[in-house]
Amino acid sequence: MEPIRPCGVVVVDEPDAEMLRGTMNPLLRKAVITAVSGAFLLGTAANSMAAPAPEEGNTDQGITCESNASGEGAFYSGPSASDVYDKAFGKGPAVPGLDEYTPQGISTWSDWDGSGNDLLLVTSYGEPGQDARIIGIDPKTGKHVGTVAIAESHVGGIAVGKGWAFVQGRNSGKWGTIRKYRLTELRDAMKQGGTPYLKQVGNARNVYAASFLSSYGDTLYSGKFNGGGRGNMYSYKIGDDGSLTTEHAYEVPTKTQGLMVTKDKFVFTASYGRDNRSNIYVVDKGATDIDKPSTKCFRAPSMAEGITEYGGDAYLLFESGSYKYRDARNVIENLHEANISTITNF
Repeated sequence: MEPIRPCGVVVVDEPDAEMLRGTMNPLLRKAVITAVSGAFLLGTAANSMAAPAPEEGNTDQGITCESNASGEGAFYSGPSASDVYDKAFGKGPAVPGLDEYTPQGISTWSDWDGSGNDLLLVTSYGEPGQDARIIGIDPKTGKHVGTVAIAESHVGGIAVGKGWAFVQGRNSGKWGTIRKYRLTELRDAMKQGGTPYLKQVGNARNVYAASFLSSYGDTLYSGKFNGGGRGNMYSYKIGDDGSLTTEHAYEVPTKTQGLMVTKDKFVFTASYGRDNRSNIYVVDKGATDIDKPSTKCFRAPSMAEGITEYGGDAYLLFESGSYKYRDARNVIENLHEANISTITNF
């Protein structure tokens, strides 16, 4: 049977369906997501008709954020972000290269060397014309394991799955792109010392957006930062060859910069502006509409970016430690670490 199509909406194969999201009215988008559950879902990035982005101290279109804060940050520079944050998080490993590069994405690579050791992968961009970087950090010791150069990009997100590392590439017209790298090749480059250059495999995959990336099992999540309203992301099934098959669309909070996916939760980081606090949203995993009674939020230090899970803990990355943002509300040069159950059950 042909699927039911909401009035005025043309359902087409990917990638054209993703293109429609850029112009569809946000209310109609929600109706489509609800009506076409389990199929290839349509959504939209907020367009010029969307409500203005909430200012510091306000909430995301009605979602209440825990904002109570007092004094200075418990273990970081600048004012406290929130009492909830200060109780949940602590100081983690240092992020290398901040005098020349700006960190963006973070992911976990289990048993990266075949000897049972694990790695946190951080992506960073440099000045125009400079290669981007993938930086390896040992989560147990905090040691900087190695750095690999890749083609220039904002590298807003990185994710690992099924033998591949996926990284945001440069935009291609109205499309975002995702590059892929074989983990075996990334491992060899990471062990070389210095900053060896690693080429992507094949051509970058055109997607609706790749401002942030995350993964869980054999599923990749890729979405769009929207500073003026709610955004969207897609999930993709990862093939053995690193191919990506589009699955579902999801609504994401305003200003989303990062995503961590757990067994039952989406944990989003959202930030915009060096003087404003960030938000951390906890949403039911698989929720296509974030306006749910179970959605929770609390304030975090300024300029939060990627977030990843390792060993039951969340590792949160900030770009405020970069040489470009040393005047931020909170200048943070280390990862911050918290038990995931503490974050999701505050």
